[in-house]
Amino acid sequence: MKPSIYLDTSIYGGFFDKEFEEHTKPLFERIKNLDFNLYYSDLVQEELTNSPKKVKELVQNINFSITHNIFTNDEALNLAKSYIEEKVVGKTSFADCVHIALATIYKVDYLISWNFKHIVNMERIRGYNSINLKLGYSILEIRSPREFLK
Repeated sequence: MKPSIYLDTSIYGGFFDKEFEEHTKPLFERIKNLDFNLYYSDLVQEELTNSPKKVKELVQNINFSITHNIFTNDEALNLAKSYIEEKVVGKTSFADCVHIALATIYKVDYLISWNFKHIVNMERIRGYNSINLKLGYSILEIRSPREFLK
C-alpha cells in the first residue's frame, strides 16, 4: 500500500527555493509517479492564495483526481488549540498546528515540511505526538523532503 503524505505550504514554495529545491523537486517527481497518496487541505489552498504565479502553476499541475482533498473542521481546530494550550508552540503558530492536526485526524502517514522551527523539530514532534496520544490519536510521522529520496 502506498504511503499517504500531507505537504504543508512550505513544500510548494520550496520547489523554487535554491536552498530546498534539490530535495523538493524529486519529491514532486515521486508524487507525479503516484508513489504516494497525496492529501491536500483547504488550509494549504488558502495559504497559497497570495503565492507567486509559478507556485500556483505547480499546484495546478498536480493530478487532483488522485488527491484526497481534506477540510478544516472543529475536530482539527480543537486539536490545534490543544497543541497551543499544552505549549508545544506559541499562539502565533496556530496555522502550523492546524496542519499537524489535519494530518493527524485524517490519519496521514507523513506530514512533510520545511518548517524546522515549528514543525520538523524533534522537541516539537514529541510535543505534538504526546498530545495526540493523550487525546487518543495516532503518532504522526513528521519529516522533511530529504527523507523521501529514492
